[in-house]
Amino acid sequence: MKAVIQPLQHNEARLIAGVSLASMVIFINLYLVQGMLPLISTSFEITMSHATLLLSATSFTMAFSLLIFAVLSDRIGRKKPILVSLILLCITDLFAYFITDFNQLLSLRFVQGILLASVPAMAMAYFKDELTGHGLLKAGAIYIAANSLGGIAGRLLGGVMAQYLDWQQAMLLLTAITLFGTAFVSYLLPTSHFCKPENTSKSRVFRMTDFNGFCLHLGDAKMRLIYLVGGIAFMIMVNQFSYIQLHLMQAPFDMGRFEVTLIFLCYLSGTYASYHSAKWVTNHGLNRVFKSAALFMFAGSLLTLQDTLLSIYVGFLLSAFGFFLLHSSCNAWVANRAEQHRAKATSLYLCSYYLGAAIGGPYLLPFWHKFGWDGVVLASQLALTLMSFVIVKVLHAKPDTDQLAAV
Repeated sequence: MKAVIQPLQHNEARLIAGVSLASMVIFINLYLVQGMLPLISTSFEITMSHATLLLSATSFTMAFSLLIFAVLSDRIGRKKPILVSLILLCITDLFAYFITDFNQLLSLRFVQGILLASVPAMAMAYFKDELTGHGLLKAGAIYIAANSLGGIAGRLLGGVMAQYLDWQQAMLLLTAITLFGTAFVSYLLPTSHFCKPENTSKSRVFRMTDFNGFCLHLGDAKMRLIYLVGGIAFMIMVNQFSYIQLHLMQAPFDMGRFEVTLIFLCYLSGTYASYHSAKWVTNHGLNRVFKSAALFMFAGSLLTLQDTLLSIYVGFLLSAFGFFLLHSSCNAWVANRAEQHRAKATSLYLCSYYLGAAIGGPYLLPFWHKFGWDGVVLASQLALTLMSFVIVKVLHAKPDTDQLAAV
């Protein structure tokens, strides 16, 4: 018998809309430079390979800043750090307008990586504080969908900027987008009623005891396994999208640099999967959803071996669908399992998630050099096989405090 889904209350809807919009602003800023690499190369007189350091710098500081923001949010709450980080992001976007040296820009992206970690580190803990049951699942689903939309919008917007604007015009437009997004987030986010900050000492923002939560969650065997699932899934997903662009720019496809970014529209299937994941978990159970998501990723990757535009696009639609279904379910699982230090639990998951993305590039590179796209698919299947074993281990372990499965 299917569960009866209750409509969201007004403040719950505002919370979900506000956090999701903040997420879109974050991911537009994170991925914009990927579509702007040709413009950056020209504006700062550097090679394209050198320009890609901007992505590495931001992702690196973002991954580890997730842990810092998790501690900060448990001490002083969720809403204030999100709004402050978005305001500072607006200011750094404006600073980029005046930058003429690539090293300065690289330093600025290091700083922005810290600010970009705020929303991912706190979002699911924020939802867990204020929402319960289906509301939490729905919030996680909409939030992950917003992540994918922000990533798509950022990459495509960057490509349009690179084609039609100069560097200064592009940064002014980005500043305006971030400013308006921040204003709407500030308006939408309601006052928190249930978050209880742990700050009992005004003398210090951080204490050694603040890091006990990380040890607590890392000591949970099932939590470690789900961190591994998310890390492997994103390791394959994000890096497959990078290598397929290189493949499509070669013969017989010979796509242009902007044309090839249209592959990111395949993320839309992931947006759909994220949005509906709460309903599917409620109606079909976490076990079936996890296994189905893994199968979609396997099938999508294999389909691209036919090496036609149709098979590649359909394959990536399937892979994105499976990945975002898995990712949104993992996010909700972690937030629901964590009875204490929730922001730390979700930030550890996301740290693993982004570190997986960092590892994936070097892991797939020798397969690409040796066998081309076929090698990338082979390496992906090996990693997805490992991920599937981990999923089975999580799902068939003793059902101790696995609360999400009972939602």
